[in-house]
Formats: sequence, structure tokens, C-alpha cells
Amino acid sequence: MGVAVVDDRVRVAIPVGTVNVSADPVEDIVRLAQEQRAEELVVGLPLSLTGAEGPQAQRVRQLIEALESRLSIPIHAWDERLTTAEARRRAPPGGRRGREDALAAAIMLQSYMDHLRPYG
Repeated sequence: MGVAVVDDRVRVAIPVGTVNVSADPVEDIVRLAQEQRAEELVVGLPLSLTGAEGPQAQRVRQLIEALESRLSIPIHAWDERLTTAEARRRAPPGGRRGREDALAAAIMLQSYMDHLRPYG
């Protein structure tokens, strides 16, 4: 699972690494949130191309519930469709999977941040 943070000075998402999801990732995510002094979390929601939630999206919703029971900060689910494909397109040739996952997380987080920006 890719991890990204926002640079508050310029409001830009930066890829920082990955969390191993083969085990239970809750403890690692809680630790990272505390280390980064996170004020909010944005978790990618893997929707189908039609926008439907399948089994993987339901697992992510369960992850969010587990995180909400451990953290006292807002946690948001955000559409992550096509972020992996975009990360692969942007990554240098021969890129490692972890780098692509972190880049996909940054793309998704930047999308969330852009959504919050007032336009006008």
C-alpha cells in the first residue's frame, strides 16, 4: 500500500513509501500517522470503472473502521481509480513496485487536495 504526505507549505502530495498489507496494516498505519503528526488520513477506495464497490473496496472500508477506532483524526475514503496506471505511466522505466505504489498514493492524495481547493 503506497503512502504519501502533503507538504503544507505548498499543498503538494509527496510519495514517501509503502506499508506491507500482507499482514494487518492497521498498526503500521497508526504508527506512521503518529510519526507524521497527521491531522487527517485519506485512504484510497478501489472502485470499479463504473464506480461500484466490490470486495476490495469493502476490505478498505473495514480498514477505515479499524483505523477510526485507533485514531482520533478524520479519515476520508477517496476514489483511487486509475492511479496505479497513471503512476506506471509517470514512473521511470524499470521502476520498482513500491515506488509505483507510493506514486499512486501521491496522485490520489493530490486529487483529494485539489478537490478541497476553492476555485474562483
